Amino acid sequence: MPAPPFTLLPSRLPGVEVVRADTARSFARHVHDQFGIGLIDRGAQKSASGRGMVEAGAGNLITVNPGEVHDGAPIGDHGRSWRMLYLDPERVFELAADLTGRAFTRDVEFTHPTLHDARLARRFEALFPALIAEPATAPSLQADAALLMLLADLLSPRSSETPVTPASITPARTRLDDDPTREVDLATLAADAGLSRFQFLRAFSRATGLTPHAYLIQRRLQLARGLIASGLPLADAAAASGFCDQSHLTRHFVRCFGLSPGAYAKASR
Repeated sequence: MPAPPFTLLPSRLPGVEVVRADTARSFARHVHDQFGIGLIDRGAQKSASGRGMVEAGAGNLITVNPGEVHDGAPIGDHGRSWRMLYLDPERVFELAADLTGRAFTRDVEFTHPTLHDARLARRFEALFPALIAEPATAPSLQADAALLMLLADLLSPRSSETPVTPASITPARTRLDDDPTREVDLATLAADAGLSRFQFLRAFSRATGLTPHAYLIQRRLQLARGLIASGLPLADAAAASGFCDQSHLTRHFVRCFGLSPGAYAKASR
């Protein structure tokens, strides 16, 4: 039986998801609430990133920041395979405090969406198996140390040139962030911004890389993902995160994350 295109592996460290993927699937623009670090093992892909279009091939590292709009499409006809780590921001900020010597810092980011660096690729290669939890294996000391060393090479202070959400659309974005389950129309969001509907639509899309509706779907997906991981039944998670039904959630979930909510629930448990 062929391996599934996406596999969520058991992780030894809290706040770190470990994913293995092998697929020719193309992904529409979406976001993650986590930091992501990956390594392309086979093939190549092109993707939009927070710093424009980029390409990555076998041996290249790929990174993404929380909330950074990105997509992904294979280059060629044979897809690509990669391994990915998704790190909860709080864990990254905790480790960044160790790296910077500050009590706590959130002012860090990945500045290179792709890197061709054999030394860093070897660091990732050593970290990945150390993260996978298996019975009767050593504690997480090796994984902790390897993750810290990799982040030391990849994290940078947040640039002063990092785009800031325009003040005019902040109230509307906050409305969507604070309660993504509530239905809202374009006129209400535009009124929050003090703009016409067309002006708001253009400003929001330019600032976030997503239309207001696409942004709302992403916020609902992140909410549903957390509810599923907490053990809530799929139908309940769909309803509680603002989707019409479980099939509506499934369609968007697969499109964004590459695996079904059921597969994610099983792997999370």
